[in-house]
Amino acid sequence: MAGAVGKAASWAQPANSQASAAPQAAVGSRDPKGRAMEGSIIPDMLYHIWTSGCQMNVADSQRVASALERLGYRATPAAEQADVIVLNTCVVRQSAEESAYGRLHSLRPLKQQRPELVINLMGCLVGVKGNPGLQETFPFVDVFSPPSDPSPLLEHLLQREGQDLQRKQTQERFATMDGDLRLPLEERGRLISAHVPVVYGCSHACTFCIIPFRRGVERSRPVGEVAAEVRSLAEQGVREVTLLGQIVDRYGKDVADGPVLADLLRAVHQIEGIRRIRFLTSHPNWMNDELLQAVAELPKVCEHIEVPVQAGDDEVLRRMRRGYTADDYRRLIGRIRSRLPGCSIATDVIVGFPGETEEQFLRTYELMAELRLDVAHLARYSPRPHTLAARQLPDDVAEEEKMRRFRLLEDLQSSIAADIHAGLVGRTQEVLVERRQRGRWMGRTRTNKLVFFDSPRDWRGQLVELRIEHSGPWSLRGALASQPVPLLQPAAAQVN
Repeated sequence: MAGAVGKAASWAQPANSQASAAPQAAVGSRDPKGRAMEGSIIPDMLYHIWTSGCQMNVADSQRVASALERLGYRATPAAEQADVIVLNTCVVRQSAEESAYGRLHSLRPLKQQRPELVINLMGCLVGVKGNPGLQETFPFVDVFSPPSDPSPLLEHLLQREGQDLQRKQTQERFATMDGDLRLPLEERGRLISAHVPVVYGCSHACTFCIIPFRRGVERSRPVGEVAAEVRSLAEQGVREVTLLGQIVDRYGKDVADGPVLADLLRAVHQIEGIRRIRFLTSHPNWMNDELLQAVAELPKVCEHIEVPVQAGDDEVLRRMRRGYTADDYRRLIGRIRSRLPGCSIATDVIVGFPGETEEQFLRTYELMAELRLDVAHLARYSPRPHTLAARQLPDDVAEEEKMRRFRLLEDLQSSIAADIHAGLVGRTQEVLVERRQRGRWMGRTRTNKLVFFDSPRDWRGQLVELRIEHSGPWSLRGALASQPVPLLQPAAAQVN
């Protein structure tokens, strides 16, 4: 898998915010909660979205929320109040799949109490090919949607309301993944950093990864479509976008003579209002000098690369079908650091892959100690249904041993990160402020370091210069060193 694994699930809904484009509540609505919306396709309705998994799922949920709000639905933080509940699922790890099943079972009593409630199961648990067994096990679920596709839910809702014309228009709009993404009401003017999918699916087929089975072959979105979505986000207050793909640097490879990721970065770089651009996740085989040169040349593109190694032993890498060796990865890190001095680098590592011996694990440990990367996303191997590893490679490393290896790498990476962060104390860093958290402002440096600082005024969405005063392995604490960078300035001036 080329992306992050094992993200925690939550019933998260952002706090409410004002938005000038929001429809107004109609007079005589059915309750005092402001649920009616004059002029909407389907009035008086609330939705709730539960999201589990990676950044792609977060982006997919945002797209569903945008689609529902086009129909007049409004978000609620309480699932019990919702008229539509969407479960956007992840199955990369066993714990994520079990969490999704647990959430599904918990909704059965709610459906029994309110038969009119619409429950939509979406994402990798359903997959691009469907999952008939799910329909038999959970007959109370109304709609089953593949990843990244809100159209089955929209069609169900529109058919139920008898809105044939609107259904046709909405299906056409989302069949092309319309770039004019309208943020959910509570995020407009408040969301500073957004994820934008640019490549759906994956065709690489690592032996441990379920993504090709669940999300299908890779499909790149047209440059114009991505740019239109980013432009729409910028108009709604977003200042940073992260371009997403399971292997993002394969962008355009599925199109004959198509654009490459460097071309897309240049197009997005021209969009007014966007201050920073990131991309993830990369693959060692496709991280080339043209892409690195674009990162070096474009002031808005941040010096942060996410490129998973997964293992430091060549035989384990061969069984994973990663397509490179540990020395290949060493040379890549050297190229990145040579072309992008000061660039931060994040990686993914799986411990306890089938057949991994203690000696092979120690090679991974030694590689991590040698390269001293900024971030390591660690995971214990768990077999995923329909993957080659699950079918052909016995899961023969004990869970206790997987945990031991995980802890050893975790301790090593904590020490490395603490040393890297300690080197920033006393230095000034440009930080894009995202939000308040536990009474402090929170933002990130260009190299994706998390920084907290205190101030009574509103800094949301501003670029500020912070002097780093304290460091730890996972975050930094700073103090204002200057006034914020003006919001609008020529692109050439946006150099740190």
